[in-house]
Amino acid sequence: MPESRPPFPPFDEEGALRKVQAAEDAWNTRDPGRVALAYTPDSVWRNRDTFVTGREAIVEFLTAKWEREQDYVLRKSLWAFRSNRIAVRFQYEWHDHQGQWWRSYGNELWEFTETGLMSRREASINDVAISEADRRWFGPRPDDERGHDIPLR
Repeated sequence: MPESRPPFPPFDEEGALRKVQAAEDAWNTRDPGRVALAYTPDSVWRNRDTFVTGREAIVEFLTAKWEREQDYVLRKSLWAFRSNRIAVRFQYEWHDHQGQWWRSYGNELWEFTETGLMSRREASINDVAISEADRRWFGPRPDDERGHDIPLR
């Protein structure tokens, strides 16, 4: 039996929102192995200027990412959906090894197989230095904030 990850395409608004929240929840665990299971074994990514192919490479990429990006916390927001594709806006906060805090702003384009696994992910991301006092998020999204949009800045 092939792997699957509901909801399945074609997406309606409820299914697309569930996919986005599930991705946010998984990434906030900072567990590369868990996150990689949402992708096909041959999934292809573009993340900024890095190209990644396959789950093993995804795990390696995320392991290195979360070594650099300490205390990472993420928020995602559904932007659009159609058939087997979803577009998301996201922001995440983290600090580097010197203690400088950052807010990273980005957009992702996702494409899914009929089994609900992501086969393609393209991410464009920009980093803005912030003070620790400017942080907005301090852990996973509380239940009462699920489904809410994220601010522009």
